[in-house]
Amino acid sequence: MKFIDEAKIYVKAGDGGRGCVSFRREKFVPHGGPDGGDGGRGGDVIIRASLSRRTLLDLKFRQHHVAKQGGHGEGSKRTGKDARDVEIVVPVGTIVRDAGTGELLVDLAEDGALFIVAKGGMGGRGNARFATATRQTPRFAQPGIPGEERRVALELKLLADVGIIGLPNVGKSTFISSVSAARPKIADYPFTTLVPHLGVVQYGENESFVVADIPGLIEGAHRGLGMGMQFLRHVERTSVLLHIIDISNESSGRAWHDYELINRELGLFSADMLHKPQIVAFGKIDLPTTREKMKNEMDIFARKGIKVLAFSAATGEGVPQLLREMIFRISAQAPRT
Repeated sequence: MKFIDEAKIYVKAGDGGRGCVSFRREKFVPHGGPDGGDGGRGGDVIIRASLSRRTLLDLKFRQHHVAKQGGHGEGSKRTGKDARDVEIVVPVGTIVRDAGTGELLVDLAEDGALFIVAKGGMGGRGNARFATATRQTPRFAQPGIPGEERRVALELKLLADVGIIGLPNVGKSTFISSVSAARPKIADYPFTTLVPHLGVVQYGENESFVVADIPGLIEGAHRGLGMGMQFLRHVERTSVLLHIIDISNESSGRAWHDYELINRELGLFSADMLHKPQIVAFGKIDLPTTREKMKNEMDIFARKGIKVLAFSAATGEGVPQLLREMIFRISAQAPRT
């Protein structure tokens, strides 16, 4: 399935039905009064968040969503039928903005959250509503009120407890596949991961947390280079960042350069990113070249006041310790009740 995290759509709520101009015409009522009914309400356009959706792909192919008009009023004071609402289902974590102004309309961060993006018009009043002691035969009624219409931009931000960041091909996909049921593509070339992947990590008896494998970032990502801003937004919702660094083919001191590069891109995209708790870990410690450099690289980080963990997704070494650290950091971020 292709991952789509942006879409623009046009929505138009239904117009209200028009009121009816009618007078009683019965055999023994020669001068019947007005009995025109009201028009029905036009249908709303509603956006609903659901865990059953993973991408905005459907909305790329269906960009117009129009609700029907309310029924017109009829004689004998019969009210027109209200039109059915139109519901648009989007993934949990979808942000809705006005496409013209960029104004944030709603953040659908919970399953089942609803937002009326276009309100249906009210039905017009029939002539029976306008009868008074001095105006007993009104020959007019109201038209229905037009429904709202607008263009909106939808933007999906994945909801995850931990976001895995790092340069391309450092082992992010291998790690998430080793600790969860997620099966991202893994290969020995940059940008193997072209879409974010979510994995559920289970621990204890009934506990779990969600990990997001974010495609590799490069210098200039905040300007759209590489995978760029297309996926940086998915890091914004995570509680904790796991920064994986590969030192197997790097020269001495390069790990710190890579660490600063990624954090610089995060900060240039959003200053709030730099305030997120971050776990730094060296991967691929099953490789002899990583073993040789690991202590010196860790000492560089230690002098900067940063603790570094080490693990191998291939053999499992160090993975339990890393998971414990992730659980501890997530728990520390959880709101206290």
